[in-house]
Amino acid sequence: MSGALDGIRVLDLSRVLAGPWATQILGDLGAEVIKVERPGKGDDTRGWGPPSIEIGEDSFSSYYLSCNRNKRSLALDIAKPEGAEIIRKLAVEADIVVENFKTGTLERYGLGYADLKAINPGLIYCSITGFGQTGPYAARGGYDFLIQGMGGLMSVTGEGPDAPVKVGVPVIDLFTGLYATIAMQAALRHRDKTGAGQHIDCALLDTAVGILSNQAMNWLVGQKVPKPMGNAHPNVVPYRTFAAKDGHVIVAIGSDSQFAAFCDVLERPDLRAREEFDGNTGRNLNRVELEAELENEIGQRNSAELLAAMDVAGVPGGPINTIDAVFADAHVQARGMLQEFGGEEDPLSLVRFPPVMSGSPATLRRRPPALGADGRGVLTEMGLTEDQIESLAAAGIVQLGRTG
Repeated sequence: MSGALDGIRVLDLSRVLAGPWATQILGDLGAEVIKVERPGKGDDTRGWGPPSIEIGEDSFSSYYLSCNRNKRSLALDIAKPEGAEIIRKLAVEADIVVENFKTGTLERYGLGYADLKAINPGLIYCSITGFGQTGPYAARGGYDFLIQGMGGLMSVTGEGPDAPVKVGVPVIDLFTGLYATIAMQAALRHRDKTGAGQHIDCALLDTAVGILSNQAMNWLVGQKVPKPMGNAHPNVVPYRTFAAKDGHVIVAIGSDSQFAAFCDVLERPDLRAREEFDGNTGRNLNRVELEAELENEIGQRNSAELLAAMDVAGVPGGPINTIDAVFADAHVQARGMLQEFGGEEDPLSLVRFPPVMSGSPATLRRRPPALGADGRGVLTEMGLTEDQIESLAAAGIVQLGRTG
């Protein structure tokens, strides 16, 4: 089966995570992605190790491997006129351009949206920056950690206001990549109907504000500034971690029937009979008293036995797995989340695209490329002769990888 985006060509001028995450998704869904990188160094994340892995004669950091499969690498100096001209020629045939340079940078090289729209009116041009193309912060650089703080996420993460904590994975970059992917696919649909491309302006800070979700509405509706609550939930009770005799467990109760069933698991029907714990509103208002009772009961039980009893009773709960335990989990294995790529000499394990699509499934077609590995092929497809390619390489405009 061909992917849903088979036939779509993406020119990827982005690096690090938010942009590459978006273009990797497009590649997983069947698009052809040409990743343009700086000669000599490439994407910043190529050097973000250890850990790293040797594949053939090249070294790949784990960070780079996480977001650059299903792409071809063209190492090209776009700051040189000849390099910028190659980008313009590629843009004529492209459906999508993705870039995450600081605002105004690509315009200096004649590669801004207006420049490329003039030669390809149907082009979808997605810019990913820290603060967007407009506003007083537009010229600033933006990083996930910084935006987690500025966007309010760190103010509701952690055990208390005196020890703010970021999320353990770069969620702002990842969510921005997801929003960008959604927007680009919507833009493709718009182009199908109108023939017109468009500029997509994605900002990390906008994403951070957007994903505040219920916490944003808690403030907008209640006018009470949300505070960090550790592993507790601001609206739902009981919904947090509890310490069992041999480790922590998660209890995630979202309905009155689940609460009643949990009380039966704990052999405490008196808790569900108490008027102050009737309904989530009551449990929320009286959470301190209720959670103290639950802490005492759960603390006397073995975690595996408790979770097994909760499962039988239909009460949502689970362990707190380390990463190695995640990949050892029987359900994760049954879902095939880990995919092997390559042969015996150069095996590589990658995490698959999560949604399972029956008609146009995502595919793993290309391992993350070595720097410039596909340069010769891309330039040849553009119509350049071998002499022209070698001349560009000699001038330092392109870097040809070992296989490119």
